Amino acid sequence: MTSPQTSGTRPLGVAAIGYAFMGQAHSNAWRTVANHFDVPDFEQKVLVGRDAVAGAAAAKKYGWSESATDWREVITRDDIDIIDICAPGWLHAEIATAALAAGKHVLVEKPLANSLAESESMVAAAQVARNVGVRSMVGFNYRRVPALALARKLIEEGELGTVRQVRASYLQDWLADSEAPMTWRLRKETAGSGALGDIASHAIDQIQHLLGDTVTAVSGKLHTFTTERPGPDGIEPVTVDDAVWATLSMAGGAMASVDVSRVALGQKNALRVEVYGTAGSLTFNLENPNELYFLNGTEPIEVQGFRRILVTEPEHPYISGWWPQGHVIGWEHSFTHQIRDFLHSIADGTDPSPSFEEGLGVQQVLAGIEASSAAGGLTVPVLAVETTPVNEPIETQLLHNS
Repeated sequence: MTSPQTSGTRPLGVAAIGYAFMGQAHSNAWRTVANHFDVPDFEQKVLVGRDAVAGAAAAKKYGWSESATDWREVITRDDIDIIDICAPGWLHAEIATAALAAGKHVLVEKPLANSLAESESMVAAAQVARNVGVRSMVGFNYRRVPALALARKLIEEGELGTVRQVRASYLQDWLADSEAPMTWRLRKETAGSGALGDIASHAIDQIQHLLGDTVTAVSGKLHTFTTERPGPDGIEPVTVDDAVWATLSMAGGAMASVDVSRVALGQKNALRVEVYGTAGSLTFNLENPNELYFLNGTEPIEVQGFRRILVTEPEHPYISGWWPQGHVIGWEHSFTHQIRDFLHSIADGTDPSPSFEEGLGVQQVLAGIEASSAAGGLTVPVLAVETTPVNEPIETQLLHNS
C-alpha cells in the first residue's frame, strides 16, 4: 500500500467510476461543493466508464478533465488521490479493495456491497488502510439532508425523551407497470437484491443513525409481484424482490417498522420517517425535504400539535453554505454535503461516517431480513458490528459549515 497524497502539496485528484444516475449525482456534487463551502483544493481529474464514447461525453458534460475505461489503470495513477465509486453494487468490493490497497481514499455508493462476504472484505481493507491515513466512507447521502440532520440533533439532545417507536417507509413506483423492461437492478447476480438493498438500506441506516442505536433482531417478508419482465432477448425471470416489510428490535429498547416498495403506484421517492418518544415526536417525508415536523409533548395538551419547521435557516445543519432563509434546497444537495464532509475528513485526518463498518452493519440487518423471510417470518438475531468512532462531536459535524 502506498501512502496517500500529503495535504497541501497539490490539489487532491479525484476519479469517479460510473457515469449513469449516481455518477451524474456525484459529479454534480463535486462540481458545486467548492462554490458553497470552504473545502480542500481538489480537481475533477477523470470519469471512468465502460463505453468510451458515452464516457467521454459524460466527462465533458459533468466537468471532468478526461475520461477512461480502465479503472485498474486509473487507481495506479500518482495524480489520483480519491476514488468515488458510483458503479453498480457487484463491482464495489473489487474496486474499493484495490483502490484502498493503492493508497486512495474511497467513497462508495450504498449499499456497501451485494453480499456479506464482500462487505466484510471491504471492511478488512478499510481497516488496514486506515492505519496509514487512508479514509473510506459509504454514501448514505440522506444523513446529509438538513432536516434529517436536525432530527438527529434533536433526538441526541433529548428533545424526544426516550424513543419508543420508529416507522420508516420508502415507497417508489417505477416498477408498478408489469411491462416495464428488465434492468440489471432486477437480476440477483448483478443487484444482489431488489428493494431490500436499493431502498430498505436507506431506511435502516436512518433508523440506526437517528437513534444512535443498532438493530439486534429482525423479522421480515420479501415479495415479488411481477415475476417476469421483457428483456432484450425475450421474457426474463425477475430474481429479486419488489417490496419488503420488516420489524426491528433495537439495542436501546425501541421497536421499529420498515416497509419499502418499488411498485407503490403514485409514490415517486417517498422516504418517510416517524420517531415517537416519551417527550416528543418527529416526522419527515423526503418528497418535502425542507420540512421537519416536531411535536413537543411537554407542552400543555391544549396547545400540543406537530409544528412545521422549515429547515432553511443559517443555524440549521449545512444551510449557511446556501441561500437566504426560505430559499429551499433539494435532493441533490445531500450529495454536495456528503462530498464536503468527506473532503474535510481527509484534510483533518479524521474517520468519516458512515464508515465501511457502519455499511456492514446495515448489510447484516438486510441479510437478517432476507433470512427471516426465507424462514417464514421467523425472528432472527443480528450480530453487532464494531463501528469506527467519529472524531468530531455531532454538533461540530453538523454546524461547521464553512
